[in-house]
Amino acid sequence: MPTTDQLYSISEVAAQTGLTAHTLRYYERAGLMLEPVDRASSSHRRYSARDVGWIQFLTKLRSTSLPIARIRDYAELARQGDGTSADRLELLQRHRIAVAAQLEDIQASLAAIDYKISIYSERISPA
Repeated sequence: MPTTDQLYSISEVAAQTGLTAHTLRYYERAGLMLEPVDRASSSHRRYSARDVGWIQFLTKLRSTSLPIARIRDYAELARQGDGTSADRLELLQRHRIAVAAQLEDIQASLAAIDYKISIYSERISPA
């Protein structure tokens, strides 16, 4: 877990998050970062622990198929401060409903796969 005062290069953040440097740059260009990423005098990006935590949260949203546009909306609301908590809550609650429905579909698909596996296992197992 990153310490609060340490700064990380883009390659270090890529290693920590499993994202590529290209994706990290894209997240910045797309307006998904909570705050502008700090730059060293050499213009290299320097990510804070807060940036890394935010990126890790973004990867959770992306892995559950939340569109970039909705993530951008969420980030914009977050940048506006606590006055937008109700809006952020609603966005996340709506997304949770969608994720729960996806999970149900995946569980039903897994059950169908398990059923087929059991049929084939019975066919090829010696009696």
